[in-house]
Amino acid sequence: MTLITTNTGMTMKTRDKILLSSLELFNDKGERNITTNHIAAHLAISPGNLYYHFRNKQQIIAELFERYAAEAEQNLALPQGRALDLDDKARYLESMGATMWRYRFMLRDLEHLLASDVELAARYRAFSRHSLRAIEAIFQGTIDAGILDARYANAEVLALNSWLLMTSWVNFLCTTMLNDAQDDLTPQMLRRGVYQVLAQERGLLSEAARPAVDVMLERLYSPLAAD
Repeated sequence: MTLITTNTGMTMKTRDKILLSSLELFNDKGERNITTNHIAAHLAISPGNLYYHFRNKQQIIAELFERYAAEAEQNLALPQGRALDLDDKARYLESMGATMWRYRFMLRDLEHLLASDVELAARYRAFSRHSLRAIEAIFQGTIDAGILDARYANAEVLALNSWLLMTSWVNFLCTTMLNDAQDDLTPQMLRRGVYQVLAQERGLLSEAARPAVDVMLERLYSPLAAD
């Protein structure tokens, strides 16, 4: 087993180090601009050492996707043995924003990645359907807990709208908001996407929940671009 010592003195398996460095490079430079040679050079290892762990770049991307999917699934877990509350709502939003930022290359280059790998496309399709069911369960939990008004809120509609927002937000930023003066994504831009997800619920909130959600909205809001 090959090991690499990090700058913190901790020893990390080479395979994990390759994945972390690939994620960093894909996020910073774009997946299409990075080759396995770039990744090996970034780690100061030989291409042969990299190929010992991963046959090609697609295999690296596939494993990063599995980590992304596992993290997203954990983020969307319902509380056990109790009703969902506003603290859970805040946790869902914060974890969603963090995961979007951590794996932003996947959201930015999603169409290209899925078109390049039929197996990944099939896995993503299953992941999307599972996530939609989980998000719908969360919204139903907020309705049952009285956070959203049951007279107006529809869990299925809210789940679908939220998923569409989350999965297309980075693409929207890259195609519409970024320009020569500001050509890099920022965490604040992704937090604005989380704000948009929550903002769609504003008119559906119960009176009791509205003050706390307004605080969340204020914390999440970030302007997209300077006037």
